Amino acid sequence: MNNTLEKTLTEGPVIEVAAGIIWRESLFLAAQRTKSGPFKSLWEFPGGKCEANERPEEALVRELSEELGIKVQEHALWQTIEHDYHELNYRVRLYFFHVRAFTGEPCSKENQILRWLSPQEALKLEFLPADRGILTRLNALHLL
Repeated sequence: MNNTLEKTLTEGPVIEVAAGIIWRESLFLAAQRTKSGPFKSLWEFPGGKCEANERPEEALVRELSEELGIKVQEHALWQTIEHDYHELNYRVRLYFFHVRAFTGEPCSKENQILRWLSPQEALKLEFLPADRGILTRLNALHLL
């Protein structure tokens, strides 16, 4: 059975995604997906797919401008993870960036609900499967 799963995973596409952990003091911004499309109503870190020949940090800046209307001034790559979405037959490679400085006030341009959360509060919400491990790591850092 493992061989079948491995074969399925290697045949499916890998989608590269840049995600921002946007901080305001000790809180970060989370977005709730709309009630249509895949993973409806789950929470996520703002960001999106890298376009062809686009570096993750470029995608981060572009996506946060398009989705939230903010201009990223300071960001740092923190973690890169891969997550398999077996049911959709693809894998995502997520680049998580800490965003500590930006201009503008985040507002949803894609009809998502936005919330500022502590890492501990976020653990009580239902996030995308790929984001759950990141929440655990953020909470561990927050408790240090």
